[in-house]
Amino acid sequence: MPAPMNPRERVKMALRHEAPDRVPVDFLATTEIWRRLVDHLQPDTSAVGQSDYFEPAWEAILRQFDVDCRLFSYDQFCAPPDSILYPKAEVEWWDVLTRSTPSRMWRQRLPDGTAYDIWGRHVAVMKNMSGAYEGGLAPPFSQATSVAELQAHPWPEPDWWDFSPLPAVIAQLDSYQEYHLRYRIGSVFESAWQMRGLAEFLMDMALTPAIPAYLLDRIAEIHLENTRRVLDLVGDRLDMVYFYDDVATQNSLLISSQMWAQYVKPHHLKLIELARSYDLPVMYHCDGAIYPLIPELIEMGIDLLNPIQPDAKNMAGYKLKAEFGDRLSFHGGIDIIKTLPRGTAEEVRAEVRERVQGLGKNGGYILASSRHIQPDTPLANVLAMYEVGLRYP
Repeated sequence: MPAPMNPRERVKMALRHEAPDRVPVDFLATTEIWRRLVDHLQPDTSAVGQSDYFEPAWEAILRQFDVDCRLFSYDQFCAPPDSILYPKAEVEWWDVLTRSTPSRMWRQRLPDGTAYDIWGRHVAVMKNMSGAYEGGLAPPFSQATSVAELQAHPWPEPDWWDFSPLPAVIAQLDSYQEYHLRYRIGSVFESAWQMRGLAEFLMDMALTPAIPAYLLDRIAEIHLENTRRVLDLVGDRLDMVYFYDDVATQNSLLISSQMWAQYVKPHHLKLIELARSYDLPVMYHCDGAIYPLIPELIEMGIDLLNPIQPDAKNMAGYKLKAEFGDRLSFHGGIDIIKTLPRGTAEEVRAEVRERVQGLGKNGGYILASSRHIQPDTPLANVLAMYEVGLRYP
């Protein structure tokens, strides 16, 4: 058995398509799962310390699970002017259902319980049989008919973010050990259609292209400048840049490859080129059947693809590893639809072993769930998935 490595070295080695001491792992879950883990494990936070930027109990769980990766996000460091707050609104950092990591996330909460994010999207808590999620209400541009109406929106400015605490946050983590650190930029396509409404945005792409073009350009400009500032500040300690945009369904692409190339790809290329200018690899998240675009993603410079949904068309891990494993690394792969919520603990262990042996062969794999672990997942299955002994080939 190889000598143990620190998490940062382990992930970097895997991303070079070399076999580290064991397969590295990551952890993403809904807030319900995090809270149940805290109640069950009662993690000791004394070695973590306090923080205004991440939840110490959640960080302690990552350490207990020997998770190798850590994530910082643009919305963890929002500092917008008070003038954007609605009457009687209060800033909320922690009780935000879209949090999937220890990092905090900015919202302004209204007295009626709804909230607005930094982009001006109005959201509300929507409950389902197993938990709840943050669902969008009326998009801010659902009735817009011209670019001029979009321009009048109170758009965020890069100065609405304060990344100056980031070096100290990194130093706090590094004082324990060096993890593999990635910076989450955010999304371009998803944020744009969420501000317009999906049906309207897709019709705009065909009929009124000036509207989607403006939305995508404006959002991308903000992300590019924010990312540039972060990389200037801590680029020598960051290990990866990460952005996300779902452009697929379970069975096909959400939009044609031609429209993707016209509207979405140019913005993704700019984000990739910026990361490359700082010698940083790039991780991309897209749910669903992204298979038709994978060769082009590789050509664009994507190094790590997430989440590898085994239930989506042509996304079986063995197929992706065989076709692209020498040029692309994979993140995810443990099924959140069947195995984690419905399987037994032993079935979870079996799937982890299969992914380690298959996707993890000769490196190129970070083990994680195929999306955030959902609230209908038995805690025993979460604990089974993160048994350290399963990570060794």
